[in-house]
Amino acid sequence: MKRMIMGLVATVMLSDAALAEDFFGSRAARQPVMTMQWDEKPQAKAWTEATIAALENHGTALSQSVPTDIAEWCPDYENQDTAGRNAFWAGLLSSLSFYESTWRQTAVGGGGKWYGLVQILPATARGYGCEARSGEALKNGELNLSCAVRIMSVTVPRDNVVSRGMKGVAADWGPFHSKRKRESMREWVREQNYCTTG
Repeated sequence: MKRMIMGLVATVMLSDAALAEDFFGSRAARQPVMTMQWDEKPQAKAWTEATIAALENHGTALSQSVPTDIAEWCPDYENQDTAGRNAFWAGLLSSLSFYESTWRQTAVGGGGKWYGLVQILPATARGYGCEARSGEALKNGELNLSCAVRIMSVTVPRDNVVSRGMKGVAADWGPFHSKRKRESMREWVREQNYCTTG
């Protein structure tokens, strides 16, 4: 009986401590699960790592910004730490790249104008100072995604939106101009743990 009472007391004390941690916010931030839409592709790990590395390097402006339409895309974004915010931007690129190239890093579109996973014009890459400056270089998935982060880290803070008014990311990528594709991207990214509340 004494053991049972002591066990109940310990349980209550631990429960109270956990509630206090929740109330006073002393628990560590929830770490995002890096789920990407391209996860079934053989290159997924390399693409995700390259995107996160770019976000942590020349793309820091993205995690520091809070676009005015972010709640439409990622309801919990404002509560996320840098890792959670970077997961959102990487997830968005993983979704966008499906509509741009169906995850084919060597894709060439627009009659030979746009290259790679997210279909970047070499002149645009050069204008933004990307490492990949030619069509051939933009066929490297990691370099293509790094360049996309460089472009977005200018357009998103400049326009203070993800895509509203066809600005922000939408200023450079056509799938945002299709309501069906835009809503599909938004629906997928909103469901990820780095965007859901609670």
